[in-house]
Amino acid sequence: MINTKVTLAGVELKNPVMTASGTFGSGSEYSEFVDLNKLGAVVTKGVANVPWPGNPVPRVTETCGGMLNAIGLQNPGIDVFCERDIPFLKNYDTKIIVNVCGRSVEDYCQVVERLASEPVDMLEINVSCPNVKEGGIAFGQDPKALEAITKEVKKYAAQPVIMKLSPNVTDITVMAKAAEAGGADVISLINTLTGMKIDINRRTFALANKTGGMSGPAVKPVAVRMVYQAAHAVKIPVIGMGGIATAEDAIEFLMAGATAVSVGTANFFNPYATIQIAEGIQAFMEKQKIHDLGEIIGCVE
Repeated sequence: MINTKVTLAGVELKNPVMTASGTFGSGSEYSEFVDLNKLGAVVTKGVANVPWPGNPVPRVTETCGGMLNAIGLQNPGIDVFCERDIPFLKNYDTKIIVNVCGRSVEDYCQVVERLASEPVDMLEINVSCPNVKEGGIAFGQDPKALEAITKEVKKYAAQPVIMKLSPNVTDITVMAKAAEAGGADVISLINTLTGMKIDINRRTFALANKTGGMSGPAVKPVAVRMVYQAAHAVKIPVIGMGGIATAEDAIEFLMAGATAVSVGTANFFNPYATIQIAEGIQAFMEKQKIHDLGEIIGCVE
């Protein structure tokens, strides 16, 4: 009997594979390709206290081995999300993790407080949002701001809190420790790397926003390194993500110290990716005669 179950802050997942926020909608867009019952968890697109229109177009462009996006966290707001998306996801036997975004600490806390009475399992706080009250620097790029927002969010949260860390920092271990010090139950990383592309024929930026978040296979080695460093810096569980497209990719993250993994950009070029990765992890365990996933989590020192 093969055991693929993992536990994050007391929440048991049937397997370690989940979706990365912003790449899977809130599940309904992919439900015709993917049996959501077979996923460890569905992580929703970022939800704010009010609807966000997002950035002007063009806001997505391909790069070698990945893509840049500057969607701007477009979302319908917490009211529509609670009325439409949570009831949809409750039809499936999978854990629901809600990604929360905001422009101020108050924005985040409003959403977290509203979700306290909703039937969701965990909250993932996107601290890569620009802090409008602090000159636009992302919450996740300043350890003091990160610790402070984690503490505030925890005051209002009924569910375990995952802090999603930005890779756009000098030392990821400092940020991981700041999240842990603020009371985070879990950390997830990496979010996208800041990048830019120029259209040489039009002599302008490929994205209207000039810069965007780079994701996809090209970022994976950076992500594996950061997950390894973060997992060794804190005692709380780590969710690894960044360029995972195959079961082999996912297993690398698990061996580096991640307890679970999120699949993002791969969903765009292979809508079956999450299921194939979950099945591939099981097949690897059978082939290697690994009975419990815990045997390989963090096995590389």
